[in-house]
Amino acid sequence: MSDIAVVGTGYVGLVSGALLSDFGNNVVCVDNDITKIETLDNGGIPIFEPGLDAIVRENVKNHRLRFSTDIKSATENSDIIFIAVGTPPKDDGSADLQYVLSVAESIARNMNGYKVIVDKSTVPIGTGQKVKATVQKILDERGVDYDFDVVSNPEFLREGSAVHDFSHPDRVVLGTESERALTAMKEVYRVLYLNETPFVETNIETAEMIKYASNAFLAMKITYINEIANLCEKVGADVQHVAKAMGKDGRISPKFLHAGPGYGGSCFPKDTKALASIAREHGEVISLIETTVEANERQKLRMAQKVIGAMGNLEGKNIAVLGITFKPKTDDMRESPSLTILPELAKAGARLKIFDPEGRKEGEWRFEEIRDSIEFCDNEYDAIEESDAVMILTEWHVFRNLDLDRVKKISRGNFFFDFRNIYTPSEMEKRGFDYYSVGR
Repeated sequence: MSDIAVVGTGYVGLVSGALLSDFGNNVVCVDNDITKIETLDNGGIPIFEPGLDAIVRENVKNHRLRFSTDIKSATENSDIIFIAVGTPPKDDGSADLQYVLSVAESIARNMNGYKVIVDKSTVPIGTGQKVKATVQKILDERGVDYDFDVVSNPEFLREGSAVHDFSHPDRVVLGTESERALTAMKEVYRVLYLNETPFVETNIETAEMIKYASNAFLAMKITYINEIANLCEKVGADVQHVAKAMGKDGRISPKFLHAGPGYGGSCFPKDTKALASIAREHGEVISLIETTVEANERQKLRMAQKVIGAMGNLEGKNIAVLGITFKPKTDDMRESPSLTILPELAKAGARLKIFDPEGRKEGEWRFEEIRDSIEFCDNEYDAIEESDAVMILTEWHVFRNLDLDRVKKISRGNFFFDFRNIYTPSEMEKRGFDYYSVGR
């Protein structure tokens, strides 16, 4: 059992803190956002992540998990301190480290003995050394000589499946420079170690690179199948059959071979741009990733153009938009394809009737600039009623089994844009829909 502080109660920090406490560790999650901490203290969860609320409740009840705004106390009473704050992209695509380094400074000002400082945030290669230099500088200014180690322990969580991913990871990556820190981290993850989860033990820089290389590869795989899908449309092939056959090859696997409107979220867009930026800083060009970033933006615009091309003049037309989050089982809209597609349709004169099971709260402020062109609805059929077209952007389960007879009856148009390839073209055309999908 370890005494742990997790600084940052965003997506990564809260999931990590809750699950580490579920592993039997004593954890305090720290944040300077008083409202967020009050919400957590009152039993609320500031993010939507299936299963997380039960984990938090159970471990708070058993006194293994608590929340605080006091980083001084958290630092003094913890042996291991995770930095899990945001690293938002700058205008040039590089990661902004101000929050990570600010936390490192706070830790250094309050250290009272040996600490293991863990970079859990996704950070550029070289950040671990910057954190180390920052901490040492503050300790020197204080005139104290406490030992400490910096560890890179990147996360590989999928939004919507984070609880499972943390407790059943494909691997645990530990980038360290000392056996003492490595031993401490293995104790933190003792449950996984005993379950024979693969542990990758390496240096700090390699661990940092593993995270970026992994996410950039997955983004590239999504973009690849999207570009294949676009070609399939031109030559009369079916991308779903292509992807299925490709996925049967053990060297390729079927994961992330699903054609659609482009990737989004908090990781892939940010990490691809950051990796490209890191490469340029070091005189290298990762052309595959540079192209992936460009192609993904084209794919989003392609979806809007597909609607406009099919429907013609959109003035006065109602489009039912089903799903605006970047993926199902999350309320996260960061870099969602909807943020590109909907403004383009609004600009063309369409009125957008939106339903998303979890996206309304965030959508209301993210679509502020087109608020006169949108209407949020209470369910999928309210959105579809009197619509000239239906457009599926997010593959929530509720959209996989629409009552198509009802859809046909309550809508006033036949256009159906299935940008997640949920339905089959033959079925939809048989029912009288003007059906459009991706790559078929």
